[in-house]
Amino acid sequence: METISLKDRNSGNNYIAFFDLDGTIIRANSGKELILYAHKKGFVTLLDLIKGIYLSLLYRFNVRDTVKIINSMVSWLKGVPESGLISLSEEICRDRLIKSISPEIEEEIRFHKKNGGMVVILSSAIMPVCKVIADHLLMDDVICSVLETRNGTFTGKPEGSLCFGEEKVARLTEFCDKNNTAPCHSWYYGDSIADLQVLTFVGIPVCVNPDKKLLKASKKRGWKVIISE
Repeated sequence: METISLKDRNSGNNYIAFFDLDGTIIRANSGKELILYAHKKGFVTLLDLIKGIYLSLLYRFNVRDTVKIINSMVSWLKGVPESGLISLSEEICRDRLIKSISPEIEEEIRFHKKNGGMVVILSSAIMPVCKVIADHLLMDDVICSVLETRNGTFTGKPEGSLCFGEEKVARLTEFCDKNNTAPCHSWYYGDSIADLQVLTFVGIPVCVNPDKKLLKASKKRGWKVIISE
């Protein structure tokens, strides 16, 4: 297994490095952590908490249709005020998620910024969490899942498609077009076999602490691998 080396790389300007959030930038599952905090603060019931943790386990072990799992995971937010989720996200990022940011990925982000590349979060995680992490790391932009609201309250449904699978590829392509670059000049950092579509789509795929299926795929294709401590 080959570990990526910063000193051996040379990338020019006008390119984009995209980073997944959960398991890549942070060594945690933001959805699971968020529902735990939400239950602690009285936003969701014990039943919602159990359902959320169950769904996160199904997602982790890829034992059911992943898109359906992710759509079900946001349903617990139905009736939660938008302002409440923003405050909750800021709190969980401060108390838990920022502390779990991978030092190796921080180094990668600094490398790309120094080289003139844009650094962008591209994740199925929700906007309130992604934005706090992106601001903390001084990243250039965020592409992620957006949730539907009505009169300042979440409906428990996504706004459009969640940023996963083919949708992630479509949004990456659109972002590259808007920024006058091409996916073949782009990087993507991901940790899960669920990211295989976008990893095969970009010019420079990087696997971060890959799960077993992604590790197997990375070895077969000769992709770079980062193992963070």
